[in-house]
Amino acid sequence: MARKALSLLLVTAVLASLFFYAVIVLDHPWQWNVLVEYRYKFSLGFAMTLLISLFSLLGSLVLGVAAALGRRSHILFFRYLASFYIEIIRGTPLLVQILVLFYIIGTAYRLTNRYAMGVLILSLFAGAYVAEIIRGGLESIPSAQLETARSLCFTKGQTYRYVIIPQLSRIVLPPLTGQFASLVKDSSLLSFIAVNEFTKVVMEADSLNFATFENYFLLAAGYLAITLPISYLTKRMERKIAYAT
Repeated sequence: MARKALSLLLVTAVLASLFFYAVIVLDHPWQWNVLVEYRYKFSLGFAMTLLISLFSLLGSLVLGVAAALGRRSHILFFRYLASFYIEIIRGTPLLVQILVLFYIIGTAYRLTNRYAMGVLILSLFAGAYVAEIIRGGLESIPSAQLETARSLCFTKGQTYRYVIIPQLSRIVLPPLTGQFASLVKDSSLLSFIAVNEFTKVVMEADSLNFATFENYFLLAAGYLAITLPISYLTKRMERKIAYAT
């Protein structure tokens, strides 16, 4: 334990030294006090990013599971629909998807709520990647285990509960963590459709106070405050479901 703490302290000291040296060489007149004037605006933007990320995360999980099962479906319609969705979403930039889905699809179907559309767009985007992560996890489970479950007269529900899901969770948690962290950062692109999330609020403040470095350091700290707990909780979950193979 002491060895880990010492190593962590050493890494922190090295990185902090490199950063503070760059700050000293830059010789920038820091204006942290100007950020206090916008604290209420920053708080609202951060809360909005948090809510959008949370609902998008849940939506992407639902869509990802549905698309992954669709890719493995014996019904061709569902298989082709899932494949089409995944390939289109993964093959085009998120910014293009935001503009097309909001200004073309949203306008055509009178979906004018920017926040609801923002959650929907992010869910669709991340859901395609979640689907491939889950599908890859399912295909990595040896078929011999499924045959053994059938030979033991397990029902399909029991097979998923006792054989597939425990192994699938251990396999997909690390890549899902990375995807969810990316989802939080990708929410910044919703500023293009005037969603008042954290990035848009910081950009507006920067246009008024011209404290660019201070504003964007605060922005980075805000996103770290969301993504680091996700990584920490995921690692704890990994330890809980780990078992000897």
